[in-house]
Amino acid sequence: MAESRSEREAHIKDKAGWVITVVAALLAVNTYLANGYSSSVLTNTIKANDTWNFYQAKSIKQTIAEAARDDAIARRDGEKVAKLTAKIDRYESDPEKGEGKRELFAKGKAIEAERDAAKLHGPWLTFAGSSFQLSIVLLSAAILAVSMGMFWASIGVGFIGAILMSQGIWLWI
Repeated sequence: MAESRSEREAHIKDKAGWVITVVAALLAVNTYLANGYSSSVLTNTIKANDTWNFYQAKSIKQTIAEAARDDAIARRDGEKVAKLTAKIDRYESDPEKGEGKRELFAKGKAIEAERDAAKLHGPWLTFAGSSFQLSIVLLSAAILAVSMGMFWASIGVGFIGAILMSQGIWLWI
């Protein structure tokens, strides 16, 4: 004997309800991870900008000190030349404070590398989130249309979302 529409509907509702719960949980975890990487990108972008601004300020001060040293050399003021040379050298590298141009350059590059590494996760997690949302929509449509085809399609789309999410987390490709 064939199943009636109400029996098929109850059967799909039961299965789809559980699958929606799982996919919604995956979507929530995916969103949490994506937000974390997005925050990391923003924070490191701001830190890198601050570091490069500090580097630029040191460069400007160094250029001014070099011009003043050239003037002191022209005036044959040996004491002033020595002081300015020491200051110029400190602008170039100050490992004690970590605020010389060399140290700031290395710090800026390291921060940019962290930011760039976090950026790699974003697109994958975005695609995964879209897949999870589409899966939920298909599951809802499967319930309304009493369609096992849509139900299985939503499972496939959810599985693709899970693969994309795993790529977004571990960057295995």
